[in-house]
Amino acid sequence: MSEPTDLSAIRLAEAIRNREISPVEAVQAALDRIEKINPAVNAFVTVCGERALDRAAAAERALGDGTATGPLHGVPIGVKDLDPVAGVRMARGSLVFAEDTPQETILCVEKLEQAGAIVVGKTNTPEFGFKATTDSALFGPASTPFNRTMNAGGSSGGSAAAVASGMVPLAQGSDAGGSLRVPAAFCGVFTLMPSFGRVPVPAKPNAFRRLNPMVCYAPLARTVADAALGVDLMSGAHPYDPYSFPAPEKLTDALHGDLTGLTVAYSPDLGGYPVEPEVEAAVRAALPALRDAGATVEEVGFRLPLPHGDLTAMWRRYLSVAHAESAAISRDNGIDLLGAYAGSIDQGYLDSVRVGESFSAVDFRLEDLDRTRVLYAFEELFDRYDLVVSPVNAVTGIPNSAGRDTVGPDTVEGQAVDPFVGWSLTSPFNLIGSPAASVPVGRARNGVPVGLQLAARRRNDALVVRAAAAIESRLPWAAGYEDLDLDATTV
Repeated sequence: MSEPTDLSAIRLAEAIRNREISPVEAVQAALDRIEKINPAVNAFVTVCGERALDRAAAAERALGDGTATGPLHGVPIGVKDLDPVAGVRMARGSLVFAEDTPQETILCVEKLEQAGAIVVGKTNTPEFGFKATTDSALFGPASTPFNRTMNAGGSSGGSAAAVASGMVPLAQGSDAGGSLRVPAAFCGVFTLMPSFGRVPVPAKPNAFRRLNPMVCYAPLARTVADAALGVDLMSGAHPYDPYSFPAPEKLTDALHGDLTGLTVAYSPDLGGYPVEPEVEAAVRAALPALRDAGATVEEVGFRLPLPHGDLTAMWRRYLSVAHAESAAISRDNGIDLLGAYAGSIDQGYLDSVRVGESFSAVDFRLEDLDRTRVLYAFEELFDRYDLVVSPVNAVTGIPNSAGRDTVGPDTVEGQAVDPFVGWSLTSPFNLIGSPAASVPVGRARNGVPVGLQLAARRRNDALVVRAAAAIESRLPWAAGYEDLDLDATTV
């Protein structure tokens, strides 16, 4: 039997059901690996070992009396530190909330726990998840385990690094503009941002779980099957989320990877993003895997009509409105982020909030018109093609900086970009609510993995899973974890 930390979530759950490994052994192995490996990548910021072992012991008793709870019974998982787990510190990457301990658990994690999963800790994220790199004044940077001088990406970077380095087989994250897919690509793991509404988000008045049609929750995993199972377990309509809907099918039924008759549009720049040649070459080299599975793949010249500005500028303004909304709700709860706490907050976040405060209702409606144009442009593309393929990130990694200063580049291939959002090709699919995955397809010369983005029309999540499974079966990436050198004790 392999070590518990070498197994996928599904295989580990099977070994637990078959009494080959006990839940206590599985959780203890995860805790031991976190203790050994975490100093090298800084993926976990809070470890709840006693709580996890207590739950593992209960899971072991449940196996004995026949009351095991579900398909992840006894499997250790990580949870992004933007989202609450009852009784476990939730710092949100912020000095302001450094010792906050919520008394509730976010619904998507609650569903994983109901399926038997055991939370072993909270994973690193930038302050309030406001940028696409993981770094904060409170916890410092999370690194991709494939090159510890490079950032894991954000804002679910700790979860991606934890999975890639074998600390846990599954970790929860969220995505409001690429926060699942960006770190999945840099850490060589798989994730699926589901269609907006597939995973419900009850709209309680909380600053960091707002009702926002750009935010989705999902797991990161080493295999397509693990991620598909995780999304299945999280899915379903909820009365407190008016955008949620019953999942039309199980994604685990779409793992056969047969793409016969499907059409795929390949856009190397997704409408105008500058992309490093090494990234584009790695993504292009993976296209034959889709053809071998039966799909027809065509390169397309795709452009977005945006009369009020480019897509990056529009997306940055949308984020500013979202950040201002979070600050306003915090103030309503007695925490004025722009007042007494401003000296403890990341300046980049404060700048974004102030932009949002200056945004008029007319400006916001103009941006909604542009967002509609983005939707229509993609819908016209989906009228002709079943899937759209592009790179996930335009660059081969983001170097870690000191403290909370890690952001992206201000140029890519000689073209000026927004260092916070202009080097990732992910945000358009948040704007339109479509499912989009990050699939590992190789590594750059510096060792940092490269991700291929797969997207489909809303509620066609199963097509994305089928295509991802086709790539995985022909270009398996799991073997790439074997040569990780994580003996160092610091990032």
